[in-house]
Amino acid sequence: MKKVRFYQSIQLKFVLIYVLLIAIAIQIIGSYFVNQLERQLVTNFSDSIEERVNLLAYNLEQETKKKRDETSPTLEEDVQVVLQDFVSKDINEVRFIDQNRRIVGTSDPYPQRVVGKKTSDFAVKRALLVGTTSEKIVIDPKNGHRIRVLTVPVRSSQNEIIGAVYIMATMEHVYNQMKGINNIFARGTMIALAITAILGVLLAQTITRPMSDMRRQALEMAKGNFSRKAKIYGYDEIGQLALTFNNLTRKLQEAQATTEGERRKLSSVLAHMTDGVIATDRKGRIILINDPAANMLNVSRETVLSEPIIDLLGLEEEYTFEDLLEKDSLILDFSINQKPFILRATVSTIQKETGLINGIITVLHDITEQEKIDQERREFVANVSHELRTPLTTMRSYLEALADGAWQDEEIAPKFLNVTQTETERMIRLVNDLLQLSKLDSHDYRFSKDVVNFTEFYQHIIDRFEMAKEQKITFVRRLPKQPIYVYIDPDKITQVLDNIISNAIKYSPEGGTITFSLEQHEEEIVVSVKDEGVGIPKDNVKKIFDRFYRVDKARSRNLGGTGLGLAIAKEMVGAHEGSIWAKSKEGVGTTIYFTLPIERENEDDWA
Repeated sequence: MKKVRFYQSIQLKFVLIYVLLIAIAIQIIGSYFVNQLERQLVTNFSDSIEERVNLLAYNLEQETKKKRDETSPTLEEDVQVVLQDFVSKDINEVRFIDQNRRIVGTSDPYPQRVVGKKTSDFAVKRALLVGTTSEKIVIDPKNGHRIRVLTVPVRSSQNEIIGAVYIMATMEHVYNQMKGINNIFARGTMIALAITAILGVLLAQTITRPMSDMRRQALEMAKGNFSRKAKIYGYDEIGQLALTFNNLTRKLQEAQATTEGERRKLSSVLAHMTDGVIATDRKGRIILINDPAANMLNVSRETVLSEPIIDLLGLEEEYTFEDLLEKDSLILDFSINQKPFILRATVSTIQKETGLINGIITVLHDITEQEKIDQERREFVANVSHELRTPLTTMRSYLEALADGAWQDEEIAPKFLNVTQTETERMIRLVNDLLQLSKLDSHDYRFSKDVVNFTEFYQHIIDRFEMAKEQKITFVRRLPKQPIYVYIDPDKITQVLDNIISNAIKYSPEGGTITFSLEQHEEEIVVSVKDEGVGIPKDNVKKIFDRFYRVDKARSRNLGGTGLGLAIAKEMVGAHEGSIWAKSKEGVGTTIYFTLPIERENEDDWA
């Protein structure tokens, strides 16, 4: 923020307003005072002149009543003396005019210029005829001074008008006094304004100093620094404001700490969520996206911010943002090249207190595995239903035939009963396999583990199958001579080998070879069974451990398989912390491998 210049500061404005108020007040008071003083001085001047004129009129009236002889001064001479005595510094000239409008005397040093002459002045005429006193102010053309002209009638003791006094008195000294007073007043005003400005600056500083301090604190708060406190210069309104400002700072600091904590919690939650989260504004533009959402959609967070969410989710052809507001959830299929990838988008709106929608939050959940499990469940149910329906249909057909009288036929009845018994045993095997898989899935099983010499254990199982085989198949054994001890449940591993070897025998042609191998590695043993059957297509090798999966379903069903043997083997090997896999080539054969861990610390005791 820019520094406030002095001519922009509130301090200058405060001083200017303060000085202007004082100046206006002084001018109003001064104007009133000067006008009143001028009026008073003029009034005093007029009253003084009138008093002196009254005295002059009385003296002139006395001079006109005097009796004169040849030796005494004339009236003009006596009047001249009286008028000259009347003259002062503020009276320029005095004239006495008789009833005939003749100038009897004047205070002019050169009386001969006007004495004896008649005057034609209108004011003199009025004073002689009517007895009216008149006055006026004229400007002296010589020097520009203001002159007060007064005409006063002179009356006798009998109140008869015997003449008039014509006076010209200068008022310049009155106005000179006013000019001096105005000068004094102006200097006093300047001094008062200077003192007022100084006091205004000092007073303004008492207000602006704490305000400037609070401004600096506000700037620090804007930078995120809440440790600074405004200085309190007093406990007046501004001091209370500073105290309130400090309290506000403290509360903002606490609020920011709380908000920052919540923000970190939210960021941590969003960052560690397995689900993707996308937030938008009220126009559907993305304002937040967490890393899981960016990874799910294979986009960069920086590139999608402010982009429409319907474009990001690939819904621009099917929905608008307004349509999206009405949806609770959507299924988004982003599968590529037979690689399934399915997301569920759960949409919830962000509403203000007024009820207006301020945006939406979309939560993305990867349901690919769930969809896969649901598909497998549907296939599993379909397969179980099919596997059960086939023997049940066969049994019903033969039982209906027996019920219709075939049981009386000594040749047909035993065959029908044998088929029914075979199908019943097949269903029992299927149900037992399903129960066993259910227990393995729920971990509701118990192992009776023991230390076993696996070389000898493997030999016995191979011997059992070799003695029971009906086809012309050659068994080749590649087993080590030394004993290899493992800690296993013999019954469970026997079932694993039975399933693997049974499949190898079923799919081996006449004259084929089954190779049994056992290898010891550092941490585990690797057991393998290789046949020379028809083999498995490359794309189906990984699927042979799925439940009810058969490469050739018709042939497998004819051979009596349930499609669960390798699935059970996989679960049991996994329960022993081993792994199982297959390698196959069409027309060459298939090899099934599985591993079992070796516990080295007990190997010497077993030996």
